Amino acid sequence: MAMVREPISETDLVVYVDGQLAPERRIAIETALALDPAAAARVMADLRDRDILRLAAGAETLHRPETGEAARRLQSTLRLRRLGTSLRRVAAVGLLLSFGWAANEVAGPIGVRESVASSLPPAFVGDALMAHRTSEIRAGMASQPGVKRLDPAEILAATAITMPVLPARWTIDDVQVFPSPFGPSVETAIQTTEFGRLSLFAVRPGTFDVIAPTITGETDVVAAYWQIGDVAYALVTQSAERGALAEAADRLAATLH
Repeated sequence: MAMVREPISETDLVVYVDGQLAPERRIAIETALALDPAAAARVMADLRDRDILRLAAGAETLHRPETGEAARRLQSTLRLRRLGTSLRRVAAVGLLLSFGWAANEVAGPIGVRESVASSLPPAFVGDALMAHRTSEIRAGMASQPGVKRLDPAEILAATAITMPVLPARWTIDDVQVFPSPFGPSVETAIQTTEFGRLSLFAVRPGTFDVIAPTITGETDVVAAYWQIGDVAYALVTQSAERGALAEAADRLAATLH
């Protein structure tokens, strides 16, 4: 007897993005999205926007509680509606500006540019979140087998990206090359004993900088990012002890010197 599929509604997708569905319903929606690339792309964009806002709300660099609380209010507002991509981002920018002014009223003349823009993680962290979500989807698809071997020399030759040396106890689940604005990026899905499933993202972000390993995010999505010269890196996991993740990022960064 063939199983009858329930239709997937816009409300289902909103709740899916918000992470509040039962596992059975999530599987049903992910199965439907696997057959609808356009809908999957929209949902991935929503997931990326959600995670960027969560990172902004929970980042250690947000010293003013008014700013962090405003970012959380913005996250809640975006849960209530799924607008077109352009309209959603315009609304987000407007609300970000508004909470900058709110913080200005409470904490004194701090300026929107300084209070908001400087506290957000670099753009490549958002790309790392997107790559992490994509690897999660691939992991659940039988038709997308993982590449369980990481060849740093081949990656360096093909992408000009130097990969850090991974701990011997970490196991490679998948390695994928994704496009990015300034050339290829590399997403490595890893199984670890201390963090569970972990993503290592590496990309050339188009800027030259030195950024020490920095932790950002909340309990359900945590990232440790750093940059050495013209290559940036991010470790992303769904849950982790922040200090342990920072130490892991420090160790990986040290192998690149």
